[in-house]
Amino acid sequence: MAGPASPSRARTRAGLRLTTVVLVAIALAVAVVAILVARKVTPPAAPPVPETAAPTATGPGEAGETALATRPMLHLPAQAAQPQAMTTTSAGPALTVPAPASTAGRWVPGGFPATSEGALGQLVALNETTLTAADPQVYAQSYRELAEPGAPDPGSTGLAALLRSLRSSAQLPATGSVSGLTATFRVTHGQVKGVASGGRYVVVCVLGQYSVGVNGRSVAVGVGDCQAMRWNGTEWRVASGALAAAAPCAWPGSADAVKAGYRELVR
Repeated sequence: MAGPASPSRARTRAGLRLTTVVLVAIALAVAVVAILVARKVTPPAAPPVPETAAPTATGPGEAGETALATRPMLHLPAQAAQPQAMTTTSAGPALTVPAPASTAGRWVPGGFPATSEGALGQLVALNETTLTAADPQVYAQSYRELAEPGAPDPGSTGLAALLRSLRSSAQLPATGSVSGLTATFRVTHGQVKGVASGGRYVVVCVLGQYSVGVNGRSVAVGVGDCQAMRWNGTEWRVASGALAAAAPCAWPGSADAVKAGYRELVR
C-alpha cells in the first residue's frame, strides 16, 4: 500500500498545476491576437459606431453580401480583451435575443425566427455550445452542421484560430479532451453589422467572456465573433460566400466594447 505523498512530491504537483494555469493564461492572451491574424490581415481602424446608428442595409445579390461581410470592423489592441473596468455608457439600446424553438435531438439549439435578432440568437447558440470543449475539431464539426454549402471553411474563422492558438500556446494536444480542462463562453453583448438581400442575409457579431480553467483555477478574456448568416426559409445557416471580417475583441461592458459598437443582449 502506497504511503502519503512526500512534501516535495506534493509541491512538485502543485507547481505543475500552477504552471499549467499560467500557460493557459498566456495562451488565452496570445489566442486573442490569433483571431485578427488568422487570415494574415490586420483591418484598418474604423470610426466608432454612433449610438443612434442603424445596421447598414446593402443591395441584393452576391456583391452586396460580399461588401457587407468583408467591410473591416474596428481594430482594437490585444489588451482591450483583458479584464478591465466597466463603463456606464452604451453603444445603443439593448438587443432582445429570442429563445430557441428547437432543442430536441440537437446539440446546438435552433429554431430562431427570421429576424436579425434571430440570426444573432443562432450565432450565440453555436458559440456558447461549442466553445465549452475548447477544441477546434468540435467547433468545426458543429459549424459545418449549421453551414450551408459554399460557406467559409471553419478552419478559416477567428474562433478556430483562437482555439488552435490556445492549445498550442498552453502545450496541450491539438484536439481531444484534456483532463482537468474546463471552458465556458458566456455571450453578453452583440451587434447587427448589417443586412443584405432583403433581410435574408445578415452579418451579426457577438461578444462574451471566455473562461478557461485548469483543476479549478480559471482565467478569462473577452472574445468577439462575427459571422454572415442566411435565412433559408426554415432556419438561419452560416452563409455561403465571403468570410465576415474579424470581430473586435474587448472585455464585455468596457469602454472598448462600446467603442466597437457592442450592445447589451437581453435573453
